Amino acid sequence: MKIGLFFGSFNPIHIGHLIVANVMATTTDLEQVWFVVSPQNPFKKNKSLLHEFDRLDMVEKAIADNPRFKVTNIEFSMPKPSYTIDTLIRLQEKHPQHEFKLIIGGDNLAQFPNWKNHDKILEYFGLYVYPRPNAELSDLEKHPNVRLVKAPLLDISATFIRECLKNGQSISYMIPEAVEEFILRKKFYL
Repeated sequence: MKIGLFFGSFNPIHIGHLIVANVMATTTDLEQVWFVVSPQNPFKKNKSLLHEFDRLDMVEKAIADNPRFKVTNIEFSMPKPSYTIDTLIRLQEKHPQHEFKLIIGGDNLAQFPNWKNHDKILEYFGLYVYPRPNAELSDLEKHPNVRLVKAPLLDISATFIRECLKNGQSISYMIPEAVEEFILRKKFYL
């Protein structure tokens, strides 16, 4: 099976994530999209980062009704911070029957050469890239293992959602209803 891996802190998961994943699962040759919940991004130091198991729970609630979506906590047991290449290798060892592709936003493509072993990721896995607002152009767009995927330009962010929650504003329609209920019940991000 060809599987797209969508890495993120998902703090919280929102409709932007779900729309991109759905586009990848329904308009490309990817048969499934796996959400890889990252305990700590090496490039982000976030004081408002919820515990990894709470973020895993939110992703599970968000994707429960879509059989083409799965969530994995593979990085929870890896050294922190974990690097994408290490996670890809671990997943490939654990699931040799699958072919994995990395899903990233166009805003990450220009920075991709800074990633650990980016050349190995390109060679052995490849990238499926979705558009992001104000993304820089990159020479990598022409790479044979980079596939640009048409998707809606969504400028919604978890940061904005957390700010709304902190300010007592509605987050309806920005995140799935089950996730919103979970956040409000647990009083997250207040």
